[in-house]
Amino acid sequence: MISFDGATVRYPGAERDALDRVSLATPRGAITAVVGPNGSGKSTIVRSLIRRVPLRQGRISVDGRPLDELDGPELARRVAVVTQREDLTFPVLVSDYVAIGRFPHLGVWHVAGPVDETAIAEAMRTAGVDDLVERRVDTLSGGEWQRVRLARALAQGGDVLVLDEPTTFLDIGHQMAVFELLERLAHAGQTILLVSHELNLVARFASHLVLLDHGRVVADGSPSDVMQPSVLERVYQWPISIAADPVDGTPTLVLRRSR
Repeated sequence: MISFDGATVRYPGAERDALDRVSLATPRGAITAVVGPNGSGKSTIVRSLIRRVPLRQGRISVDGRPLDELDGPELARRVAVVTQREDLTFPVLVSDYVAIGRFPHLGVWHVAGPVDETAIAEAMRTAGVDDLVERRVDTLSGGEWQRVRLARALAQGGDVLVLDEPTTFLDIGHQMAVFELLERLAHAGQTILLVSHELNLVARFASHLVLLDHGRVVADGSPSDVMQPSVLERVYQWPISIAADPVDGTPTLVLRRSR
């Protein structure tokens, strides 16, 4: 489980905090989604977890252990992260890229063994990219690249999977496939924390939503609790209605015309 307790972050030169005393917890075996408009602090949640930005105050814990007590390899063995952006300096084969996920288990001078090869093959099959094994990553479409990045995180293993905008570049079918995969992983006991602007998708799959606005938590609870028109209109500054999905009753955001 990952927990943020009063986490506060301010970027150099900024006039206000990107995260302002944010507290949240991600239960094991469930999908927790952080949502909010652009600039609300969603991606800063991920950056602070992977120590790209320091906390001004507060604490982040992984399975009850403070983040600053975990060295890099141990954190990587516990938490796999798919960031929003990633550029490779040198193009490599998809198989070699996915194999990078095993590095925290091997160290610098160790060679992948049968256990690692099995983990890599299973990750590629699970993410649906096993047919891309001989492709170079610079030949992939945006959607293929996103799924390959997910495969690398799955090969890394660990009890926690963190994703920043995991459906970027994906069409509708692949968006649903990714979320159904995350749902299966959660049902198998994995902790899933994701950042997304796709409110209707996360409302269908996440058990817990955290709504950020200007770095603060303004709503926290089930999709039905958070997806209230009065709350969302105030945060997104746009007329909004909430309908119930006719099949399963999931709250669904409907944007209205401004006039």
